[in-house]
Amino acid sequence: LGSDVCCVLRLSGPLKQQYAQENGLDLDQLLGPGLYKEQFRADMIRWGETRRHQDPGFFCHLATRGAWQPVWVHHWKQTSCSLIGQVVSDALYSLIGQVVSDARRLSDLQWFWSEFPRQTRCVRVQSSEKTRKERGWTFTTGVDDAESECGLDSGVEFDWIITNEADAPSLEEQLQPILKMAKEAADNH
Repeated sequence: LGSDVCCVLRLSGPLKQQYAQENGLDLDQLLGPGLYKEQFRADMIRWGETRRHQDPGFFCHLATRGAWQPVWVHHWKQTSCSLIGQVVSDALYSLIGQVVSDARRLSDLQWFWSEFPRQTRCVRVQSSEKTRKERGWTFTTGVDDAESECGLDSGVEFDWIITNEADAPSLEEQLQPILKMAKEAADNH
């Protein structure tokens, strides 16, 4: 299935776009992984939280505006190596629907559950703090303990959890139940 029936959405895109517009910043650099984004990250998180308190679905609505396909919400715990998250996104994208690749807050999930109750499925890709540190991640107080990074660490029942660890089952094996359900949904769509 192609882009006529599938799309990948990112909640961080509309957030960063709006933040860049309001603050006269370079959007392309905010979307990238570099130091430019990091110098604004804490303030961008605070700014985004203020927007969410005014309207919890503000960024979800912006991200899904114009999209009509079934919605898949995907969350991965920061791993400093998001390749596995991209593989999961690509796999789901290739089958059906929208993949929201960066839901990070309970309010994000609640919005999707409310707006798309029959279509929303939640996938969490996670790795241990030890593994993340081995991959170069370092904890930053005020950033890595903010809701934007750990808002889904408890209180959420995910439909599937993918483990991104060296001793975990292969990604292909872990994806099988998800891909089977997505294919069934595509066949019935």
